[in-house]
Parts: sequence; C-alpha cells; structure tokens
Amino acid sequence: MAKQKFYVVWEGVTPGIYTSWTDCQLQTKGYDGAKYKSFDTLEEAERALATSPYVYIGKNAKKEPNVSSPKSWAGVIDNSLAVDAACSGNPGPMEYRGVHIASQQEIFHFGPVKGTNNIGEFLAIVHGLALLKQKGFDMPIYSDSKIAIDWVRQKVCKTKLPRTPETEELFRLIKRAEKWLKENKYTTRILKWETKQWGEIPADFGRK
Repeated sequence: MAKQKFYVVWEGVTPGIYTSWTDCQLQTKGYDGAKYKSFDTLEEAERALATSPYVYIGKNAKKEPNVSSPKSWAGVIDNSLAVDAACSGNPGPMEYRGVHIASQQEIFHFGPVKGTNNIGEFLAIVHGLALLKQKGFDMPIYSDSKIAIDWVRQKVCKTKLPRTPETEELFRLIKRAEKWLKENKYTTRILKWETKQWGEIPADFGRK
C-alpha cells in the first residue's frame, strides 16, 4: 500500500492541502502556472503552504532529502508518469509500478508474479496508458526500456517465455494488454527515460 502523502497546491483552482493525488489533479490539471508538490507529513505540508513555492520547486529549491531537485532532470516533463519493473531472476518474481514524477507518488503497483523484466516493462506502460485514458489525464509516460516501448508500438509482447501453468496468469495479462492496445486509440506520448543523463527512473525499485 502506498504511503500517505499530503499535496500542497500553492497555485491552482483552490490552493490548500489535499490528501489524494486525484484531488490535487482536480485543482491543477489545465490550470496555467499551477504549482504543487507532495510531502510526507502534514506538518511539512502546512509549513510549505505558508512558504513561497519557490523554496520547494524550481531552480532555487532547497537541497533537502524530501525535496526533489528538477535541476538534475533537465528536460524532463514534471507532470508525467514514470513506469518501471523489477524481476528477481529472469524469469522470476516480477512486479511493476507507476510513479508520478512531480509528486513522487506511487500511482499503481502490480505483482509479484512469475515473469521477466521486459514483460513487466511492457505491462507497466500499457497499465499507464489505460489508467490515464480512463482518468482523462493528458500527460506523457516515461519508460527506460526501449524493448518495451517497441513492443507497445507494435501492439504485441514478443516474449520468448514459455507458457506453462506457472506463467498462465501472466499470459492472460499479456493477452489483455495486447487486446487493449489493438482496440483503443490514445494520444499519450511514450518517452524514453535517458538513464545516463538523468539517473535512475523515479519508478525504479532500487534493487540494482
């Protein structure tokens, strides 16, 4: 379960503190010049709301553990979704997740199930595409897997993993993802996360 976050909206429809990412988006989506950020505690959020947003976001942000530094992600779109997968062995227990870059909030998480890292990366992108379309959010998706991005664009998961009783659940997910890609149109941009330039993707599980 994702840890409780508190979202400070300095500039939006109604500035204040919100306890869900959806509520934060309702205040900021489509609002020109919206300024918002997530915090781990209510105390931090209250202190931030009473302070200039530029102390926490932008090029003059303080170098604090709980404050992200966009300077190291020059060129990255803050209001976007990062997806990644992790696998213990190949194949092995696999899981994937999506994280909103600006707030660093985990938006979805699936697994573990037996699979491969490439399959997880593929499913993570499709999960993100379906979720963003369902919610009506217009933001790009970042993935650090060129293979998975290519599979999504070709609308097929080209895995060589054997289909066995142990992997049957995973193959049902793959079939559902491929079906979604073939039956749905989307405008979401799928962008390659440049690890050498920006470091590990925000959705990384940190197990390297």
